[in-house]
Amino acid sequence: MVNDRIAVVTGASAGIGEAIARSLSAGGARVVLNARRADRLEALARDLEPGGGAAAGGASGARTAVVAGDAADEGVIGRMLDAARDRLGGGTREADLVVVNAGRGLRGSVYDSDVSQWEEVFRINLVAAARLMRAAAERMAGPVPVVRGAPPSSPAPPADWLDRPRDIVVLGSTVGRHLSPFSSLYGSAKAGVHMLAESLRRLMAPRGVRVTLIEPGIVRSEFQSVANYDPESFGKFMDSIGPVLAPADIARLVLFVVSQPAGVHVNDVMIRPTRQEYP
Repeated sequence: MVNDRIAVVTGASAGIGEAIARSLSAGGARVVLNARRADRLEALARDLEPGGGAAAGGASGARTAVVAGDAADEGVIGRMLDAARDRLGGGTREADLVVVNAGRGLRGSVYDSDVSQWEEVFRINLVAAARLMRAAAERMAGPVPVVRGAPPSSPAPPADWLDRPRDIVVLGSTVGRHLSPFSSLYGSAKAGVHMLAESLRRLMAPRGVRVTLIEPGIVRSEFQSVANYDPESFGKFMDSIGPVLAPADIARLVLFVVSQPAGVHVNDVMIRPTRQEYP
């Protein structure tokens, strides 16, 4: 499974991110938890530590470390990856499983959504994802050489690549692949995430690093309230196609993907509630 792997999970204070962190930890991984709400992360870290002991400081033998802050901030990203290596990896092992999950939605289209939130939607869903994907890839495989006039030749993967899988898992959305006029700004950001994940997959495949895109349909979580969906009308919609997905469903899928042998790569997966026909 994922025993003794070193993971980083963004957006881990609630919903899908929290469920993924719990699932990886239960499978034996050491996990760096990131989100803005430090108090929730600290509580989660205590839950995940054997015996319920505090773990935010990353003491020797700790199974978790907390790095609170904005997932789009390059300094925070650096601290996450440093915590994985220095607190959980004995100062030598880098993270080998990074889950790019932090994000937020926005109800509405170009025509009627809240213009004041547009930049934040793209910053946290697209720019933050790109920064973490790049940083994680560099830690796992080193910087990509720049060769002018011709694409670089395919490099050899690390000698231990079949013994030690390396994964970057990126959370997208069905609306990033299938147009929805009711979530068009959010969908546009997630469409960009789809492009980023596939382009990075093509670069990292020869290096033995798996980049996987997970595109969930409707998941019942805090997402709906943060995105300003009307709780009554959207609640009725979810009930009409229920049961919708739960965060644990996505976590179970992520665990399946990263538990494959290193020579097997599930590139991308779309997961919907059975009765969700659109988007």
